[in-house]
Amino acid sequence: MRLPRPAPFVCRACSHRLRAPSRPHAPLSRSSLGVRHASSGSSAFPFRVAVIGSGPAGSYPAYRPMSQLPRAHVHMYEQQPVPYGLVRFGVAPDHPEVKYCQEKFEEVAASARFTFIGNVQVGHHLPLSALAAHYDAILFAYGASKDQALNIPGEDLDGVYSARAFVGWYNGLPEYADLDPALDTAKDAVIVGQGNVALDVARILLSNVDELRKTDITEHALEKLSRNKIDSIRIVGRRGPMQAAYTIKEIRELFNLPNVFFNPIPSPLFPPPEYKLNRQMKRLTKILQEGSPNGAPPQDPPPGTKQWTLNHFLAPAAFRAATRGETRINNATFRHTSFRVPLGGGLVDPFDRSATVEPSPGGYTTSYPADIAFRSVGYKAEPLPGFEDLGIPFFHHNGTIPQDGCGRVAANPPVRRVQFGRPPTPTPDAPGVPVGPPNSTIPDPGNSDPATTSSFDQLPGIYVAGWVKRGPTGVILTTMQDAFTTADSIIADWGRARPFLPSDARGWKALRDRAVAAGARPVSWEDWKRIDTAERERGKEQGRVRAKFVRTEDMLKVLDG
Repeated sequence: MRLPRPAPFVCRACSHRLRAPSRPHAPLSRSSLGVRHASSGSSAFPFRVAVIGSGPAGSYPAYRPMSQLPRAHVHMYEQQPVPYGLVRFGVAPDHPEVKYCQEKFEEVAASARFTFIGNVQVGHHLPLSALAAHYDAILFAYGASKDQALNIPGEDLDGVYSARAFVGWYNGLPEYADLDPALDTAKDAVIVGQGNVALDVARILLSNVDELRKTDITEHALEKLSRNKIDSIRIVGRRGPMQAAYTIKEIRELFNLPNVFFNPIPSPLFPPPEYKLNRQMKRLTKILQEGSPNGAPPQDPPPGTKQWTLNHFLAPAAFRAATRGETRINNATFRHTSFRVPLGGGLVDPFDRSATVEPSPGGYTTSYPADIAFRSVGYKAEPLPGFEDLGIPFFHHNGTIPQDGCGRVAANPPVRRVQFGRPPTPTPDAPGVPVGPPNSTIPDPGNSDPATTSSFDQLPGIYVAGWVKRGPTGVILTTMQDAFTTADSIIADWGRARPFLPSDARGWKALRDRAVAAGARPVSWEDWKRIDTAERERGKEQGRVRAKFVRTEDMLKVLDG
């Protein structure tokens, strides 16, 4: 079913059809006939919002409408039996302070107007069209579940993993419970990418396993890491140190690992003292130049000495086995890159954060030994089944739902080309992966103020937040700010009596039987608290904060015996 176009004005209280707003009637909105909308306090009907995804992008905006709209009810759908999304399955176990945002989610869940629906997959157990029939608004906040591929030869060799899979494995994401990375046979590791996730992977591999035992890292990861033989890690990027995507906090933690050495970055890759940098880049440059307090590795390091290196201006070309016919990775080959001359010519500023690169002339390559490799070049969201039925557009090239900049999903959005210098194109060093910032086709964002009308048509009642809104960038704070903007759009639209979905606003009550008939075993917030208690008790027995269940069936056993 396609969402209807706005029709004549309808009274929210009595559904009387009018040509224009009229004082004797309750607040009005352009919407289809028969729609029962809540008003900001005067209607007998609640305003029900379905949120798809229980991570930060879904949890933060759930709080806002309930705090400002007295009759707002939020129903949160999550395909896992447990909530928190990225906070549970993406944040590194040695970063417990980042998980404090769960306390805010607990406040949301404490409201009688909040319903958590876990272990129900929208698009599988429940079609989107069914949700549209029973909610006034749908907020998509399901994140990016697909990792970007390198599209190079040898990417399918044994011993080559995505960072997403590895992070999911040590954090207890059920789909990666059986990953079993070859940490006990590998010595040399290569990580492609220089973002925070790449540094998380390196830090977990180089950390003392006894320190990790104090965290909520999974039991199978602890067992495997206790036999970890990796002692050398290269973190490889296509650009220079001044263009790397990691944050100061992440790189400092890696430098400060005890008994781990760092191979210094060549000094010509840093700007001269007179070069003007902003405060943040000055701090980052100083940290990179100082390197690890442990210093560089000794000339003849004894066996087991751990060390790591940041390699720059190298683009992945191939992963290779030792001999033809073998299936396990043995080395990684990279093509050299150099800065791309700006469009129209001129000098290249090698210390500009936005500088892009291209394959160097001559096609030079460098190979490193690699018993194991991780690709960490970003994530990508995918459309949910049923988007086309509801007329919801999706940009496959960057994995986002087009919207107005404030989270309102666009209906047939006008587009414009946004070019960052010379348009990047797929290159031999990474076919299908542009070098430098992407060339994106995006909607005209109009006004970035949620209280201002968009410059193009909106799909009534359809909103988006988080990575599926803006792409997989930023930290949890970025997602919080982004999510609040979308929540403010929902509140502003309701206050201005803009159209929403033509639903009966019955919500989960009307859908539960259908989900169960489709094979779902729904998990409530009370159910989750029982799982939470069981995990904490298991952890207490081991002297840890929590021992996670890593399989869905084990979580459900807590509930069903």
